[in-house]
Amino acid sequence: MKFLLLIYNEPALLDALPDGEFDTRMHGCLTHADELQRDGKLLESRMLQSPSTAKSVRVRNGRQTTHDGPFAESKEVLGGFNLIEAENMEEAVRIAAEFPWTRTGCVEVRPLEDMDAVRRRVNAAPSLARA
Repeated sequence: MKFLLLIYNEPALLDALPDGEFDTRMHGCLTHADELQRDGKLLESRMLQSPSTAKSVRVRNGRQTTHDGPFAESKEVLGGFNLIEAENMEEAVRIAAEFPWTRTGCVEVRPLEDMDAVRRRVNAAPSLARA
């Protein structure tokens, strides 16, 4: 079963880390990610650029609006994600808890939908991405 681990951090807590601590945590995070990848548990991992580089797009009543920044004001900002393979939610939560970002924010664990099943349910053609 696939799970998405959404990594949220509080910029104020990251800024308050002693010099070099972020790099130390990032090194540990990357080492851990490499171990998970070797074990077949980590499928993809990416960091996001700063929220200041983001655009939020909405279409309402046929009119598109585009705004700078993240879609909502929040103390925590989305910083990246890990796509993992786990037996169940309990294992996914265990894996999430091992990342250092749980101490400066939160790691949200979300199961992924089976898009092939969704396509079958709504009578859509099979995905070309897997063809």
